[in-house]
Formats: sequence, structure tokens, C-alpha cells
Amino acid sequence: MPYTGKLEFAQARPLRERNTRLYRLAHWPIWIWVFFLSPGPLTFSLFAHGFSRANASWLAAVLLGTGIAALRGALPGAEPAPYILRFDEDKANPLYRRVCYTFAWNAVLSFALLNLAGLVLAAATGVWYMKQVYSFGYVPLFCAIVLLGSTGRLPRVRLSTKGEGTERRSFYGSVWAVVVAQVLLLAAWKTLPATPIQPRTAAVVKLAVFAGTLLLMALAARRGALPRTRPILPGEQMVAD
Repeated sequence: MPYTGKLEFAQARPLRERNTRLYRLAHWPIWIWVFFLSPGPLTFSLFAHGFSRANASWLAAVLLGTGIAALRGALPGAEPAPYILRFDEDKANPLYRRVCYTFAWNAVLSFALLNLAGLVLAAATGVWYMKQVYSFGYVPLFCAIVLLGSTGRLPRVRLSTKGEGTERRSFYGSVWAVVVAQVLLLAAWKTLPATPIQPRTAAVVKLAVFAGTLLLMALAARRGALPRTRPILPGEQMVAD
């Protein structure tokens, strides 16, 4: 089906020769969050039981590692100058970008898929198996995503940056969909607790909220109605965020 949504043109975008310190600093928390989420069962424990010593130790390691990478310009957005200047340029995708975006895809996909699986099980059986889903499902899913990333089969993780104009919309569209759906699911989780009398009703409502939000946001992203989800046609110099 041909794309009929909004477009952007590379030559219409402002050319930024350097990244300001504020711009570089603003990207650091994004990657802190991405790598902090990477041990899925530990993250599940955080939301289920609160912040623990293990969470604190991992957070300290992530702060140190990403901080050093940011100072060296080895985090996407934290480089001294933009790396990609032309969307149609067949340019090598640096290893740090491929690693960072692989872990970003893990943060986007793993939690959404595992939460969806847990919601489907709860809606079907009336019993919550979230802990088991994360305990047994996270590592295989994480390994599959890392394998796809290491072989360059994920958007923004390929060996070349040539497809950046369209690949970025897949990434940001997924981020928009998952973040909004997770926030609404958290709100539903707090306001619609399961009861012994009707455990499946609450699960069905939460599943409908989560899956419905994912679908609606995906459709909006496909139409280019969300920030950074419009295809950018190649042309003159530009800056890729």
C-alpha cells in the first residue's frame, strides 16, 4: 500500500554543524534508561517490589558506563557533531550506534511483548503469570533481538546509514506506541486492581487498553502524524536526530 501521509524533505531541515552541550546532555538520560532496563527480570522486580540494592548497583554501573561513552561522543545524540548529514548517503554505521539502538529496540520490544503475553494469559485464565513470563521469556527474547541487531536486521542498526530517512520512523513510531501504551497500562493497573470475584474482567480491560493503544499509535505513526515518524526524502545536507 503506497504511503499517503505527511512527508519531510532533507533540504528543508536546518543543518546543524555542532551539537551543543545542552543537546548532548539531554540525550544522556535516554541511554541511561535504555541500558538500565536491559536486565528484564531485575526491572520487573523494581516495578513489583520497589528499588533494591541490586537496582542501585546496576544503575551506578549504567551511569558510569554511559557517562564515559557520552564524554567520548560514543552515544547517539551525544556526539560533538551530528554523524549523519545526508539521508541517502551510504555511510558506515558506527559500532556504538548499532549497539545502542540494539539495546533500545530491546527496551521497546521485549517489555511490550512480555506484557502483552502476560495480559493475554490473565485474560484467558484469570490468573496472573507475569513473574513467570519475565523469568522464562525475557532472556530468549533479549538474545533474539541482540542477534537481529548484531546481524544488522533492525532499523537504525544496519551496517549502512543509507535508509535512515525511513528507518527512523519505524524506530520512533515504535517508541511512541510502546511508551504511551505502557503508561496507560500502568494507570489501568493502579486504578483497576484485580478482585477475587472478577479477576478476568480487570485483565480483559487492561489488555484492551494496552493492545488498543499500541494499534492506534502504530496507525498514527504510519500516517506520519507523530513527531519524527514522517519519511524524509533524500536530498541536500541535513541533520539526523
